[in-house]
Amino acid sequence: MGLFGKKPAPEIIPDARVDRQCRELMRATTRGELGERIAGLVLLYSPSDIQQMKRNFETKVRDLDPAYRERLTAKITEYLLGTCQRIRLDNQQGVYKTLKQPVLPAQKNYWEMVARQCGDEEGGDLPVIRFLKYLLAGYSMLVLEEPGHAVGTPFPGGDEVEYTGGVYYCPVREKASDVDAALCPFCPAKQTPSIGYLRPATKPTERNKQEFIDNCYRYHNFNG
Repeated sequence: MGLFGKKPAPEIIPDARVDRQCRELMRATTRGELGERIAGLVLLYSPSDIQQMKRNFETKVRDLDPAYRERLTAKITEYLLGTCQRIRLDNQQGVYKTLKQPVLPAQKNYWEMVARQCGDEEGGDLPVIRFLKYLLAGYSMLVLEEPGHAVGTPFPGGDEVEYTGGVYYCPVREKASDVDAALCPFCPAKQTPSIGYLRPATKPTERNKQEFIDNCYRYHNFNG
């Protein structure tokens, strides 16, 4: 029995290797079809798998500053559980029939990256658990067109993923594309605007505010 007590779709093969599942996901032509296929896989996981993924993450961040680690862990946990719940509801309500937008060729490359990242047991977690992480992120980015890191996810320095004016912003959107496993190349979020006279940070930290003041003073003749 799967995570939400529902049998998988016929094209989903529970015992298939991750690379084979990724090939099946690449064949999806619309966001709805992709969402249905991802849901069929996610529903096979158990609550204990989600807890294992959470424990794996906690191990990876154990050396971070305690205050930051607590905020980050809480947000990641909220994201994991929330995305699983969203998938369950979307699947029950037949949302996928309404998502006719095409999956772009560049987006399909996501599953090639996933197959590579889940091809061995290195990295501190089992490939099947790692695959679940990428399934949830893929659902957010490619089906829902939301960031791979949820709104409110904090980053070192005080910045976080934001949603303002109908646009998602991420402080590291353009800073991690050289990492093979990074979600950034497939994420719909835009880079958080840099500090400047015309466009301050969308949700400034105290550091951002001071930089903005310094820039105005330095470049716009507010020095008498």
